[in-house]
Amino acid sequence: MKSHVLQLAAIARKRTRLIVGLMSGTSLDGLDVALCAFTGTGSRTRVKVLRFATLPYDDHFKNEIRRVFAKKEIDFQHLAFLNVLVAERHARMANQCLADWNVPSADVDLLASHGQTVFHAPRILHGLADYPNATLQIGDGDHLARHTGILTISDFRQKHVAAGGEGAPLALYGDYFLFSKNGENRFLLNIGGIANFTYLPSDGDPEKAFATDTGPGNTLLDAFARALFGVPFDENALLAQAGRPDERLLDILKAEPFFARPFPKTTGPELFSPDWVQTAVRQLPKGNPNPYDLMATLTRLTADTIAEALHRTISNSQFPIALYLSGGGAHNPLIVKHLKEKLPGWKIKPMKALGVDGDAKEAVLFAVLANETVAGSVAEGVTLGGVPLVGMGKISFPA
Repeated sequence: MKSHVLQLAAIARKRTRLIVGLMSGTSLDGLDVALCAFTGTGSRTRVKVLRFATLPYDDHFKNEIRRVFAKKEIDFQHLAFLNVLVAERHARMANQCLADWNVPSADVDLLASHGQTVFHAPRILHGLADYPNATLQIGDGDHLARHTGILTISDFRQKHVAAGGEGAPLALYGDYFLFSKNGENRFLLNIGGIANFTYLPSDGDPEKAFATDTGPGNTLLDAFARALFGVPFDENALLAQAGRPDERLLDILKAEPFFARPFPKTTGPELFSPDWVQTAVRQLPKGNPNPYDLMATLTRLTADTIAEALHRTISNSQFPIALYLSGGGAHNPLIVKHLKEKLPGWKIKPMKALGVDGDAKEAVLFAVLANETVAGSVAEGVTLGGVPLVGMGKISFPA
């Protein structure tokens, strides 16, 4: 048996596994790096986040990704280059974090890399009857393994698609293992480029639990902050708070059929793009809203569609209902204000109340998936949220 296969078996048997989780989202703001210590698997999983950092991308790197991001027609050669370049950049960032933290790479058991989503195309978005659900993430695992010297698990979303899912959101698996609690209905809301939540029922029933996208999170806010104001995002919602929502435009945007589709569902910037907003604006009898009013309208759109999706999931219960916030949108005071107004009686708290920093959560959750792939065991036929509970991720050896 080859030494790297023996190494994999030895990692699976270890009492504690040290895993680095890497996450780069649709906001393209940077790479989240979480160093985690794991014991157990499945419902017995316990994780301690030892260190966390977000390393920002420079504008040139963001623009290189935007050349292929959420576009149907691209330069295919550039995509092939990026598959390697993203991996090399992520490897350097991971190595930098380990050096800063004085952690030798030889001490790390696994690197769990989400990669960079460049196109997401479930059937409900592409509408082509003869074609399946599809999603594409770049940042090749073999290059990561070679450049870090760490056994790498990557490309997690493909197995979810192969098992009958849409490839997103994948938070359900880690959320269910780590954060379920009998006696409390929990919603774990991540407001990234796209907003999504995991529902964890108070009785712990895996068939009731699910994760779903709700619609735009920050993707439209960021795009129009760049286009209209020349800034990367609406910091502290100052732009949106200087305007007033255009109720007519809000109604047009909320008429998008995606919002009425049943859960679970996924989406992306492929649908919720600036062109989608401009199509709605052209239906206004009075023409374009002023830039501040547009930002206020898009902020309300994010909050309203999240709140309406949550209400559709659960309206009343004998058990408490709690909402835990993570992602960049959790730092937007206007989104949070709107959510509190629309969800009276709900406990609304930051993700940190459950022991994990909200900014680190997604990187931690991909580390959970890597832990399951290497050390977990699932009985045949077990499902979670209607999708088979399968090990996800491809294994890349450094040698």
